[in-house]
Amino acid sequence: MSNLVMLDNVEHFDLRVKTERGEMFGDNINQVLVFPNEFKDLQREYAIFFRQDKDGEYQAVVLLGLDHNENLFLNGNQWNARYVPAVQARGPFSIGVTQAGGNSPEAGEPMIRIDMDNPAVNKEEGYPLFKPHGGYSLYLEQTIVTLQKVHIGIEYSKAFFAALQELDLIEPVAAEIKISDTKQYSIPGVFSISEERFLELPEGDLAKLHRAGFLALCYWVLSSLDNVNMLVERKAGLGAA
Repeated sequence: MSNLVMLDNVEHFDLRVKTERGEMFGDNINQVLVFPNEFKDLQREYAIFFRQDKDGEYQAVVLLGLDHNENLFLNGNQWNARYVPAVQARGPFSIGVTQAGGNSPEAGEPMIRIDMDNPAVNKEEGYPLFKPHGGYSLYLEQTIVTLQKVHIGIEYSKAFFAALQELDLIEPVAAEIKISDTKQYSIPGVFSISEERFLELPEGDLAKLHRAGFLALCYWVLSSLDNVNMLVERKAGLGAA
């Protein structure tokens, strides 16, 4: 359970947030939701796949592990990668919208929320949220950038997948990952871009994707799949082979 409240610089002036990673902070997951505006950073280290939510809408995820609750990028209390997906990097924060009838700020305005029950939130350890004499701390400013990435990414994702579906570029993937001669994993329910159909697109469709800012995203998704091999190496390093 979470206890989400709107962040207040008076009520929460003395709060701090620990930035260690690990199971107690919700990092023991084998997949995490990501957004197209992260693909450039993600494709260097993670395999990007698509999944469908309960309503059948496509969303992007990156593969972090092969077993349940396994994150192969965790090393003790550190995330062993150059880039942490924004949904995890935001820590105990999220964006909420004020309800109609509110006085200040205006109703409907996005606001920062903090989960007061998150184990990273305390008053003794970690980074402060506010400067001693007022204003956001550097840590909170960096967190706001991450939250904006998620907030923008939600709409960006809808437009991206609408474009892929219009061009019939999404196809299911038989994700069979071999660790050794005796151990193999099957990742069900994942999709990717059909490389064959993508390479056969007419120039007009390619230009349309480029103008929308989606062409590079397609290349990044396809190139990211090679990172499954890196995940296998991480798994083998745990003695799974």
